[in-house]
Amino acid sequence: MKRVITFGTFDVFHIGHLRILERARALGRYLLVGVSTDQMNFDKKRHFPVYTQNERMEIISSIRYVDEVFLEESLDLKRHYLLKHHADVLVMGDDWSGKFDEFSDICEVRYLTRTPSISTTAIIEKIKTP
Repeated sequence: MKRVITFGTFDVFHIGHLRILERARALGRYLLVGVSTDQMNFDKKRHFPVYTQNERMEIISSIRYVDEVFLEESLDLKRHYLLKHHADVLVMGDDWSGKFDEFSDICEVRYLTRTPSISTTAIIEKIKTP
């Protein structure tokens, strides 16, 4: 049974998120999703997500492709999460291409093409603009 793991903020959930989760699950029999904490997002982007980490975890855990959800507290803990959750495959969007190749010593690393013309940032900006 291949265990697939992916990570993301998943703020303002959209079709691109759904598609990457569906495609990630197709690579194995069990999908684990690390949802980045509010604090991690603030540290990275200098603002908090629209939805809280608990709301985002609830959204992600309700998706049929997802078997397990956990909080990702730091990018520096990726190796720890991969080992702790016995991941066979790490899946990330291709905007991260090459950035996680260092983990190929412990699991397969796959970068999936993002859904064209879909961006959480662009959606938020569109909503904010009258």
